[in-house]
Amino acid sequence: MSSPLDINSVDLINPQIDDWNSFHDFRDALADHAPEIEALIAKLKLEPHDRVTITNLFREFHNIKGDAGLCRLFFLVPLVHCAEAILSRMRDGEIICTDGLAEVLLLTLDRIEQAVELVEAKQNLSALRLLALANGLEHLAKQPIEQIAAATARLIEAVTGFKPGTTLYQGLPPSEQPRNRDEMHQDLVFFRELALQLEARSPLFHGRTDRNLTYALATNQMAGNRVDPEQLEAAVYLHDIGMMFLPESQWLKPDKLSDEAKQALQHHPLWAAEIANRFVGWQSATQMILQHHETVIGSGYPNGLSDEHICDGAKILAIVDAFEAILLKHSHRGQQKSTLRAIAEINAGDRQFSATWVKAFNQVIRQQLESAT
Repeated sequence: MSSPLDINSVDLINPQIDDWNSFHDFRDALADHAPEIEALIAKLKLEPHDRVTITNLFREFHNIKGDAGLCRLFFLVPLVHCAEAILSRMRDGEIICTDGLAEVLLLTLDRIEQAVELVEAKQNLSALRLLALANGLEHLAKQPIEQIAAATARLIEAVTGFKPGTTLYQGLPPSEQPRNRDEMHQDLVFFRELALQLEARSPLFHGRTDRNLTYALATNQMAGNRVDPEQLEAAVYLHDIGMMFLPESQWLKPDKLSDEAKQALQHHPLWAAEIANRFVGWQSATQMILQHHETVIGSGYPNGLSDEHICDGAKILAIVDAFEAILLKHSHRGQQKSTLRAIAEINAGDRQFSATWVKAFNQVIRQQLESAT
């Protein structure tokens, strides 16, 4: 077996694309393989000795490796090759599919998909820790049975920064905040009703409002309540209300959007902020709503603001909103992403989110993972 160490580590940070047409062919093929892999892993977790499922899963990874070779995306080949080696041992009956090994295979798939997205955006891949993943996969594939669990845990922690743990309970209750004035309280009650109306548009959104509120308030509290909790709560409720002015096909379905639809979608913070701004006393929340899709490097929308011009509340909201979206974005494949995979993806987006607030959010997630075990 060729080793991941045989490739230039620079390729795992700034891979060079010789043929963009071939790259796009690989991207499109990967979009077909990925949901099948997730479905097979979900099945294998329920029936870990099913040789047919293991063989089909091996074939899917093998097809990705073949496509990567044909399209000259050689930096991905060792990652998939090591995943194949693990599956080969499962197929031969040497090892069985544990939850940890399933998490490793899904994490490998995630990193491949993220790498493709970042390469297409012409960004480097350093945040993905692909070298750590490659080394960990190679090491794991060679471990004796009694060392598999420990090696699995080390790999996951090396790549994600988190120890494997139980997925968070998603039905967390909302935090209650004291209300100083009846009028402000009534506004918040109305804002929440609007959020719940949005949530009702899809069964996938069930509990979304309370999850977002819990994470946002906890992250803010972790940093010493630097943001007014009441204003942050209002922003959580209203930040996506502008979506309701768009055709449902543009935000409720996983179909790839046209350029025109993407432009329309980018108006939703403006519409939501305009609604919030009509209510006296919610100007701070309005600013958070308007800026929650801005990024620290200035590549966001609607105004392309950079780090120092984005308010803290918007930075919290961006992380919480993205975390929820990551958990749900593959639901049409038949399963949600685990908390571990979602937080790993947030941490890989270091050029998108505020490092300060990601650190606080990590502490919130880590505490809840630990309390769930």
